[in-house]
This record gives sequence, C-alpha cells and structure tokens, in this order.
Amino acid sequence: MDLVIVLLLGLALGLVGGWLFGRAGAGAAATATTVDPEVLEARHAAVVSQVRHDEAVVRAEIEQQLAAAQASVEGLREQLVQAQDQHRQTIEAHRQETRQREAATQTESKVLQKLAPVAAQLKDMQQKVLDLEKQRSEQHGDLAAQIRATRQSAEQSKMAAETLSAALRNNSVRGAYGELQLKTLVESAGLLNRIDYSVQESISADSGARRPDMVIKLPGRKQVAIDSKVPFSAFIDSFREDISESERKTLQAQHAKQVRGHVDALAGKEYWTGLPVSPEYTIAFIPSEAILNTALDADPTLLEYAFSRGIVLATPVNLWATLKTVALTWKQEDLAENAQELVDLGRELYKRLGKLSEHVSKLGRSIETTVRSYNDFAGSLEGRVLVTARRLDGIDEARLLGEVKQIEGDTRRLTASEFTVLDETGIARPEIDFEQVGLPGVDEDEHRTA
Repeated sequence: MDLVIVLLLGLALGLVGGWLFGRAGAGAAATATTVDPEVLEARHAAVVSQVRHDEAVVRAEIEQQLAAAQASVEGLREQLVQAQDQHRQTIEAHRQETRQREAATQTESKVLQKLAPVAAQLKDMQQKVLDLEKQRSEQHGDLAAQIRATRQSAEQSKMAAETLSAALRNNSVRGAYGELQLKTLVESAGLLNRIDYSVQESISADSGARRPDMVIKLPGRKQVAIDSKVPFSAFIDSFREDISESERKTLQAQHAKQVRGHVDALAGKEYWTGLPVSPEYTIAFIPSEAILNTALDADPTLLEYAFSRGIVLATPVNLWATLKTVALTWKQEDLAENAQELVDLGRELYKRLGKLSEHVSKLGRSIETTVRSYNDFAGSLEGRVLVTARRLDGIDEARLLGEVKQIEGDTRRLTASEFTVLDETGIARPEIDFEQVGLPGVDEDEHRTA
C-alpha cells in the first residue's frame, strides 16, 4: 500500500515537471529566432526559476498531500489493525461462542437424556394432575350438592326439633315418649314382654289403685316398678336462643323444682306396696342424660333427696346396665332349672338302662340255648340219620345228600361295668315306660313287643 502511494506521487511529479519543461522549451523556441541570446538566457533563467518555483510549490503541495495521505494511511492502517483485531476477536468470540454452544448443546442433550424419565414422569404427573383436577371439580360439585342437601336437612331437622319441642310440652306426649324410650331400652337389654316385664299393670297399693308404666319381674317372684313420666318443659325452654343467661339459669332452677316435685309425687304413690315382693323404691326413668344433669347442676341435693324418698333417678345408661343384669339373672335361673332337670333325667335313664341290660342278658341266654339245640339237632341228623340215608345214594345218584354244618360261634356277652355290676348285684330294675317318657314314634304295639 505504501509503495503504490509513493509511485503515484513520483509519477505525478514527473508529469508536472515535464509539462513545465515543455512549456518553457516551447516559449524559448518561439523567441529564439528573433530575440538576443542574452535575453534568451535571461528568459531561460527566469523560466527555469519559475519552473523551479512552480515545482517547489507543487512539491510542497504534493508533500502536504503526501503527508496528509500518509497520515490518512496511518489512520487507515490503525483502523485496519483495529478492524483486524476486532475481526480476530469477533472470529475468536464466534468460535468460543460456537464451542460454548456446542458444549451447551451436548450438555443440554445429556441433560435431556437424563431428564427424559423425569419428563415422562412429569407428563404422567401432569395427566394425573388433570385427572385430579377433573375429579376435584366433580367432587366439588358433589360436595356443593351435599352441602345443599345438608343445609336442607339441617333446616328440616330444625323444623322437626321445633315441632318435637312444641309436642313435648304436652304432658301426654311426654309420657308416651318416655314409655317408648323405656320399652326400647328394655327390649335392647334382652327382656321379653309379658315374661320378664309387664306394661301398664294395675296394682292395689297402700295409696290406692295404681298403674305403673312398667313392672320388671325378677327371679324368686320379685318385682320392681318403673315410672317413665318426667316433666321437662322448663328444660326445653332453657335452651331457646332468644333468652339471656340469667333467664336460662332461672328456667334450669325451675326444671330442678319440677323434677323434685315429680319425686314427691312418685314417693306418694308407693308402688312397691302393691307388688308381692319388691324393694321399697320406685325407679323414675329419665329419657335423657342432659335432663338429669341439668337438674343436678341446678340442685346438687336432688339425688340424695330422691333416695331418701325411695325414688331412684335412672337414665338410659345406668338403667340399661341394671336391666342387662336382670336378664343375666334370668338366664342363670333358667340354666339352673335345666341342669336340675338334666340330673333327674340322667338318673331315670341310668335305671332304665339297667333294666334293659337284663333283657339283653336273657336274650343272649336264649340265643345260646337255641344254638345248643340246633347243634344237637345237626349232630343227630349228621351222625345217625344221614349215615343211613347215604346208603340210598346208590339207588339215585342224581340226588346226593349234603353235609349239615354246626354253629360254632358264641353269643357276645355285655362286658360294660354298668351291666356287670347290675348282673352281679341282682338289683330289681323297673321296665322302661315309653308312654311316661313320651318318646316320639313309639306306638302301643311296639311298647308291648319291647
């Protein structure tokens, strides 16, 4: 690049110098024919001087231009170097970026290969999440429907509770409710109606004709009376939402007074005096634990007061335990009666088995006598009759008399200890009376045959 610039500058200087020299020569040639030589020489010197001056001017301009061109070349060279450096840096950066991209691609490929199972699992998990979301939506709809149904049921229950509360304010309804609860409790304990207990049985007590709600029967002809009517209208009113706490406590105290008054009324009836054998108390059945607990909270001395009046305040929990004990007592009583009956039947059966052994012994002796008679008959037939009869075989050979075999087996005797002892002692044993025993399928003819 520098050599080209120098050559161009030299060529330009040569062209300028040649042009100036030719111009001067042409002027000199034009005046040579008419001008004096000294003049020509002066002119020539002036022309040369002018040419040199012009050449110097041109050379200065050219040097300036060359200096500017060199400066420009230097700037271009620096820019070229910088561009080359930038190009190299760009290429290196590109190569490095390419290497990094390739390494990242390889790493990403390896990571993707390693993450392929994870991706599959994530896909399955995404599907499961979608399924769960679908199920959640369905369950949300079902739950909303159930909540609506529950709300409706709660409203219906509230209405039913209000209806029940209004109904239980009636004395007859409360009595029927208590009787139903008591009957359900007794049946769940395993007692049977008209066997283990009676309902609305009329009795004659010292206080007059009475009719307890239920009478529980105990072993040994013992009985206990139960009353299922208890006032709890104030108890229901105490749980209203539109009353204050002081009013609620007042109603609870009023409820305790009602229960105490009921205890006094039951104590005055004296149910136990109208029963044959009964402990001197009456069970007052209260169909709810909360009814009794509320009364005891308002009047802690109520339980002792009831005991002193011969009244036992019973809730479903403790009354069921008592009734279950009664049922167990009846079961033990039945087992004891059945055991005694089995003992009596065993004794009778043992006696009749002894009589049966006598018949078996007689039958065995009869069989033995029959066997001996048969053997005697067979011996006489074979030793005397057939010996003479075989002489007739020669007359008719087609008919030959066979041999007569004797019975060599013996009858089996009864060797059990019970039969042996009875045979040796000779105890008189009665005949079996099938009519008395009442065996099924045995008629009178079979009895006589036996």
